[in-house]
Amino acid sequence: MKTALNTASAPAAIGPYSQGIAATGTTHYLSGQLPIDPATGAFPEGGIKEQTRQSLLNAQAILKSAGLDLNNVVKTTVQLSDIANFGPMNEVYAEFFQQPFPARSAFAVRDLPKGALVEIEMIAVG
Repeated sequence: MKTALNTASAPAAIGPYSQGIAATGTTHYLSGQLPIDPATGAFPEGGIKEQTRQSLLNAQAILKSAGLDLNNVVKTTVQLSDIANFGPMNEVYAEFFQQPFPARSAFAVRDLPKGALVEIEMIAVG
């Protein structure tokens, strides 16, 4: 279903992601997930780690509704309100994925809806 693309002719990944992914199957596109707890309608208490975890749990729930899981994810995009949160976000992100890691982009944006610290979108194949 998915195979990591790796070459020494490009920089190595600096986190839990692959340089690229080759995938076969039906493609599923998940909208960006804010860290809103569906039970409360609010962000979890804490900071970037708690918000990253909630965004990933939200995405997991959507994948599950399609009969998929995080192993089906081939690409993620992580938007951060502050690039200084990259390290702590990366720590939590690494708890959710295993090799071959999805391809990923992560960058800071000026603002996120509702004042969120993170928003994560995914592409999955299954």
